[in-house]
Amino acid sequence: MKRLTGAVGRRISLITPLSLLLLVFLCLVYPPASPVFPLPPSSSLLGRCSSDPPQLPSAQRGDAVAEGEVLRGRKPRLGSSRIAVCLVGGARRFELTGPSIVKNILEEYPNADLFLHSPLDKNAFKFSILKGSPRVAAVRIFVPEHINETEQQARVLTSHGSPNGIQGLLQYFSLVEGCLEMIRAHQTRRNFTYDWIVRTRVDGYWSAPLDPAIFVPGVYLRTSLAALSRLSLIPRLDAAGRRGLNSESAFKAQLDESHVRYGEHPLPFCVLSDRQYGFPPAGNGVPVASMGSRGPLSGAKCRPCRPACMGLCMERVGKALNGEWSWTEWRNGSLELCDARGGWEDGWESIFDRTVGREAATVRRRIASLYMATCVKDLEELRRKSASWDAPPPADICQKKSS
Repeated sequence: MKRLTGAVGRRISLITPLSLLLLVFLCLVYPPASPVFPLPPSSSLLGRCSSDPPQLPSAQRGDAVAEGEVLRGRKPRLGSSRIAVCLVGGARRFELTGPSIVKNILEEYPNADLFLHSPLDKNAFKFSILKGSPRVAAVRIFVPEHINETEQQARVLTSHGSPNGIQGLLQYFSLVEGCLEMIRAHQTRRNFTYDWIVRTRVDGYWSAPLDPAIFVPGVYLRTSLAALSRLSLIPRLDAAGRRGLNSESAFKAQLDESHVRYGEHPLPFCVLSDRQYGFPPAGNGVPVASMGSRGPLSGAKCRPCRPACMGLCMERVGKALNGEWSWTEWRNGSLELCDARGGWEDGWESIFDRTVGREAATVRRRIASLYMATCVKDLEELRRKSASWDAPPPADICQKKSS
């Protein structure tokens, strides 16, 4: 696999906070074998990178059919693999994203072990949604503490695009690396090693299942350290002269400095965001997708909205965006934009419910009116299911809901 260069390479290194590309990064972890990250280079976590929408030549259609048969056979084989799902972040909108994560990742791969790492706040009670997860290995919900910024971190990182500055980046990096520590501890207790680690975000909405094509057999990431050691690799980045990195470009630098090769892949998820952005976006602007977009949105910022720009409007906006900065695929009607200059529009709940379907809409309404006793009961069920519980008692978590 060739190293990414030119516009494609820059597209990763200059990624805006618009989506955290490799925040839903699939860390394919095996014992040391081959330092290759097995994602096809011709596709993208951020949307396709080719200059034209992909067309399948007739001469290749037979090959594509054969490949499809291989992929259909891959899912059963994953059932015997050891898979860890690392879920990190705050629960502010988890009543909206949680059901999609349970359905499209955890239930799609029922042999996967869930590792939840999240700060304790008034929204943590929403993790009661996870009581329906097939397998829960560890839950850690903690009171966040200030992380002192080192000179190395100040040189390597930039606060640009981070709502909470460099401190926000450090807190997030600590969440990610802490999840790796949870996985290591579980492996040590159970005396085994996971075959695959999937890391995704609490605020990620999944519109379709995680494709088994992501799990490429026979090609492995050398270790999980390069992908999940967000804090401990900063000294190496500093020694290499890396400067002014945001979360995504720091991630790419980690892979580069660890000599891990990588590719890109489209994924059916978006990052649910309350942040406000200019509209219409142009140049280095941030497009905010309607959750109802056909996609795949591959980590774009999104919200429930009545689309303010689609069709010819989207074509004009798409052409005005800096292709090395904003990567969201917009061709063939795959993207519809929200006007994100203000907060979520009145009636967003109805728009959301129509987009996600009856089952997820029911969860949203239930969480919005959850009684204390039901909250405690649901979290107790999650605690009983978890092999490790490093969190306050369920009653304390639910009590913060009303604080």
